[in-house]
Amino acid sequence: MNAASAGIEVIDVALPGGIGLQCRQTGLGRPQRVLLLHGFPEGAFIWDDTLRALASRAHAIAPDQRGYGASSTPGEVAAYRVKHLMADLVALIQQTGGPVDLLVAHDWGGAIAWNLAALAPQWLKHLLIINSPHPATFLRELRSNPAQLAASQYMNELAAPGADRALAANGFARLWQVFEQLGPAPWLTPELRQRYLSHWQRGLDGQLNWYRASPLKPPTAAGDLIHTLALPDAAVTQHVPTTVIWGERDTALLPGLVDGLQRWVPDLRLVRVPDASHWLLHEQPALVRAEIERALDRVAAA
Repeated sequence: MNAASAGIEVIDVALPGGIGLQCRQTGLGRPQRVLLLHGFPEGAFIWDDTLRALASRAHAIAPDQRGYGASSTPGEVAAYRVKHLMADLVALIQQTGGPVDLLVAHDWGGAIAWNLAALAPQWLKHLLIINSPHPATFLRELRSNPAQLAASQYMNELAAPGADRALAANGFARLWQVFEQLGPAPWLTPELRQRYLSHWQRGLDGQLNWYRASPLKPPTAAGDLIHTLALPDAAVTQHVPTTVIWGERDTALLPGLVDGLQRWVPDLRLVRVPDASHWLLHEQPALVRAEIERALDRVAAA
């Protein structure tokens, strides 16, 4: 099924600095606005069912972020620092209709969304996070929780030179294993497998630059920035109403990452899902859509 036959429009949005993001959208002209952000190794297409479900009530947009799909892929690692990725989101929001009622984000998309909510809250009314750690709890757990430190070592593997070639070997075998760490993934249909495969075949190096550019990963040497990294409360506390959905069988991002989150996110609804993994959007799409609808209802009633 192609995007057009599914009622999804593919658009290219030009941003300042020569960056372009290819986006998928539905519901143009609807009263509410929703922005949906993917993580690694995903693309905007993971939101297709959500886009179709929202089409009757909201203008919903899902971009392939910088380094992914047909969007711009700068070659230098510095181009993937958080300030640049956040600037992409602000420019995209501005150019597609202004502040959004709801920002929904998974994995790396959530890392940027947390920063946007704390540092530029005027661009969103509600935040919904799916298995993406708040920077303050992630830093805390990397420093104090040996289990999380061990679980996060994959980040350094993905940041290493040649990681794109290693991941692509044997038909992207290692990436398929990421989806099936807990056993067979029945949601990974032949059609979805082909979409992921086509997406990865465009190249992985830009996607991996997100890991290379981030200081927030396990240290590899005594002088790594994470040893001295400071995240003042004022920089990471955010007052945007927030829903966090957390699959507690996530093997990379452990449940301790949501402990004490209210310190930095006082207006918080936390939904723990004991039988879901990192791929909660694929595993329990009805739950995710229900929380999206709940968040939009709250915004509409405000």
